[in-house]
Amino acid sequence: MKFLFDLFPVILFFAAFKLADIYVATAVAIAATFLQIGVLALMKKRIEPMLWVSLAIIVVFGGATLALRDETFIKWKPTVLYWLFGAVLAGSTLLFRRNLMRSLLSAQVQLPEAAWSRLNWSWAGFFAFMGAANLLVALNFSTDTWVNFKLFGGIGLMLLFVIGQALYLARHLPEEEAQEGKP
Repeated sequence: MKFLFDLFPVILFFAAFKLADIYVATAVAIAATFLQIGVLALMKKRIEPMLWVSLAIIVVFGGATLALRDETFIKWKPTVLYWLFGAVLAGSTLLFRRNLMRSLLSAQVQLPEAAWSRLNWSWAGFFAFMGAANLLVALNFSTDTWVNFKLFGGIGLMLLFVIGQALYLARHLPEEEAQEGKP
């Protein structure tokens, strides 16, 4: 359910684009992100920092798209978001010697230090790749192709990456944790 909730603005953006145009879709994505935060606030749930960052970026880039009637800005939004996430993961390790993936997940999973390091760097690299892939599609293909890639390509690549990460992590789980996941 959380997965669908997280994808809510992207799905609405896609639908609005197919029904109207990029400008309506951009306005819908901005409104949907505000709505996400509002729902979480009403439910008294924690609003993740990533959601606040996403809201700020969609407001800035989506707002520029609407104000200037230039779709270039909304096409840059995913790249900026991906590269920001990648930079935060890499920067926290390089500058502060802090592994953010371990900070986020250590309560759920126990891993050797080398596995945490690979996990952190692989996510930083994946976000760098996704930002570049978004730009490649945005700058070389039609807006319709980019919108399709944003939903289906982005989700598909993320799903493949997460499955790969799960397979990698499974090799490093202590035996009792690995056994708990089996029927």
